[in-house]
Amino acid sequence: MAAPAVAAHQDRQDSPAPNSSAAFSFGLIADPQYWDGPARGTRYYADSTQKLAEAAETINKSKVDFTVQVGDLIDRDPASFDTILPILNQIEGPRYNLLGNHDFPSGLSSERAVSLLDMPNEYYDVTHQKWRFIMLDNNDISLYANEPGSADYTEAETILEGLRNEGADNAQTWNGALGEEQMTWLNETLADAEEKGQKAIVFGHMPVEGGHTENAWDAPAIQEALESHDNVVAYINGHYHAGAYQVVNGIHYVTLKGMVEEAHPANAYAVVTVQEDKVRIDGYGRQPDLALDVPAVAR
Repeated sequence: MAAPAVAAHQDRQDSPAPNSSAAFSFGLIADPQYWDGPARGTRYYADSTQKLAEAAETINKSKVDFTVQVGDLIDRDPASFDTILPILNQIEGPRYNLLGNHDFPSGLSSERAVSLLDMPNEYYDVTHQKWRFIMLDNNDISLYANEPGSADYTEAETILEGLRNEGADNAQTWNGALGEEQMTWLNETLADAEEKGQKAIVFGHMPVEGGHTENAWDAPAIQEALESHDNVVAYINGHYHAGAYQVVNGIHYVTLKGMVEEAHPANAYAVVTVQEDKVRIDGYGRQPDLALDVPAVAR
């Protein structure tokens, strides 16, 4: 996929007061998976319009600095964007979107998905105060986001075959990987933040810990990259709708519960408050509260 439009650190436009250490907050949404179709199992696709509207109202009342949507805004029909995007756009302030596997329905290219979601690129980063927020594209190497016969598609076939031969739980067609170029960018971006004295939170669509069949194909490599930099506080994702939480080698791995699960009025989203020594996730509906310690010194 395309090289990141904002990968050049000197070109980044920082948020207001980039050197401030004051507390700030952001909204957090995972897996609305809207589709105007019947519920299947525990997934109530059409109910996500009401759920997202409620989340937007709460997030706006909370006066957050920005909102992160970690992917799977729609489920299977490109026309679903026409219904769900105006609701997402009710959320005030900057919105940072990630791509999920369901955001690539048949016939929709990654370039079109990026355009619809008003993203600068498939993967990118944002600076706010003394923090770096890194948005990954776990679909970079996958079977659903690339044209059959392309180099990325062929690489995806090879990775999936290898995982199946190993008997890996996450050897599933709905998962993906970052790819070499994006992995290099991730390490360079974390190193740049480290040099600037910034703590980092990394967002992906797919888990790298605790997601079982839903873990990214390259979960161990992502985890190795995160652990090689002392400034990484957390990795936050969706995809595995049941949710999960682990702390591994000092890094918090937070898998958010999927908004699409269960009939309305059930819901799941969060408002996060970032402090010098704590990241507090205030969950709504099915999403539990969490308090993530921020190390004062390097791990």
